[in-house]
Amino acid sequence: MKIATWNVNGIRARAGQVADWLAAERPDIACLQEIKATVEQIPTLLLSLDDYWTCWHGAKGYSGVSLHVSKRIAPEAPPFRYPPFDVESRAVTAEIDGVTYASIYVPNGGRDLEAKLRFLDEMCDYAARFAARGAPLVVCGDLNVAREERDVHPKERKPRAVGQLPVEREKFAAILAAGLVDVGRALDPDNDNLFTWWAPWRSLRERNIGWRLDYVLASASLARGATSSHVGREIGTSDHGPVVVELGDQPSA
Repeated sequence: MKIATWNVNGIRARAGQVADWLAAERPDIACLQEIKATVEQIPTLLLSLDDYWTCWHGAKGYSGVSLHVSKRIAPEAPPFRYPPFDVESRAVTAEIDGVTYASIYVPNGGRDLEAKLRFLDEMCDYAARFAARGAPLVVCGDLNVAREERDVHPKERKPRAVGQLPVEREKFAAILAAGLVDVGRALDPDNDNLFTWWAPWRSLRERNIGWRLDYVLASASLARGATSSHVGREIGTSDHGPVVVELGDQPSA
């Protein structure tokens, strides 16, 4: 099972890049964030992805997520749902073969930190409900928190910067404690240069001076089957790189 997530920072500006990336990677599940478009504004190129069942969930010029399920793994269209904490078109889910997949775009928090913290709390409650009933869950997306100190390049570390605040990291830790595993870090535990976002100046991307903000989190039963994870730092012109994870056979929870 190949699962991919990418904050595209505007689907209309990067429709060709996304189509090429999907064709090259052929993920079973693809999650996009910050699409910044209504359904009516999605480029025609992406409305004709015949190999995928798709849900576009966005608003004009702001926020927005999408979720794409390959017809190879879902012969029938899965039901797409919106979790209780969905605000500003930031969350959509689909269930395939008993596993729920979520595309999530956590608020940045720069203008309203309290709203971001509430969103993270509700995500935690959501994950805990899955764990309580033994239901497998995969959360993909731009979670807008650098989980640990090493998830920010030393030149970018600022103890008072939103995205690096202790309270945000505590909320992230609570989400993991609710039964999820950070698959990228689990597979690459010693890599202190594992980043997914780079500020668009001073060639920071080329120099890999960034933050890790994009994740695939999976229930422990699923994470145990993970075989690979990589960041496409060279892919596209978004300020984020896509994250692609390979999970093995899906065990029962």
